[in-house]
Amino acid sequence: MTAMKSKKIGVLMGGLSAEREVSLKSGAAVHQALLDRGYRATAIDVGRDLAAVLVQEQIEAAFIALHGRYGEDGCVQGLLELLEIPYTGSGVLASALAMHKLYSKQTFASSGILTAPFHHFRRGEQVRISELAFGLPLVVKPVQEGSSVGVSIVREEGQLEAALEEAFRHDSEILIEQYIKGQEVQVGILDDRPIGAIEIVPKNEFYDFEAKYTDGMAEHIFPARLDADLYRKAQQIGLAAHTALGCSGYSRVDLLVTDTGDCYVLEVNTLPGMTALSLLPEIAAKGAGLPFGTLVERIIESAALHTKAD
Repeated sequence: MTAMKSKKIGVLMGGLSAEREVSLKSGAAVHQALLDRGYRATAIDVGRDLAAVLVQEQIEAAFIALHGRYGEDGCVQGLLELLEIPYTGSGVLASALAMHKLYSKQTFASSGILTAPFHHFRRGEQVRISELAFGLPLVVKPVQEGSSVGVSIVREEGQLEAALEEAFRHDSEILIEQYIKGQEVQVGILDDRPIGAIEIVPKNEFYDFEAKYTDGMAEHIFPARLDADLYRKAQQIGLAAHTALGCSGYSRVDLLVTDTGDCYVLEVNTLPGMTALSLLPEIAAKGAGLPFGTLVERIIESAALHTKAD
């Protein structure tokens, strides 16, 4: 028997973020996979009473299938550390860094990892394109959201106001980045090793929320259409980004790969989607020969606490 089969596992799903519906789908898929493999798993729709529910249900380990705020940003990880409940994925600091696009970009830059030039603004500060270090087109995004929520590409100056309004609707801080034209490539990390890179060709202007979670709105190409050396480079940079933030176990690293072979890191997803359309399960199946149930089992068996010294 594996270590976790003797424990009662809570699959944490839903939550309070803008990605709640996606999380419910991820959680349902994970919960069923655990049951199919003989684990004692129970689905928990996460609310503000989570601490009481975990104690009441006598949860002994947690598979975190949450996305976005209060789930992916270190909040739930901190609660689980206090309750001494081992959990999947990265610890408190790595989760918080990865979720905060400003601090993650600063961490990448200090580690020599290429990321798009950017400016940081808080609500109330005036944004003038003429004062930016780069011109149009540009990308406007909230500092702390996932799944491309609140992200806009601005190609004309008249589009900026609406893009700012949309980003500030989701956060009090935003980034304005230089638009980088390139292939959208995502690297899967499992057990702190790269397991493959997949290319995304969205039908929309970029890989937005609709393209991510609507069947048929994006083409997935595995392996990514890169020559052998560039494919290895993309995987190495994906692992470097995962490592720079101090991530643990598994993640999905989003890159833009240009015609000149530059690999720009967009972000590290410490709790990537686990739905039928999600990319990490697809990369795991095609790149490492791991069907969904095996991937879920590998992840739950790596559940741990990160602050215990022993």
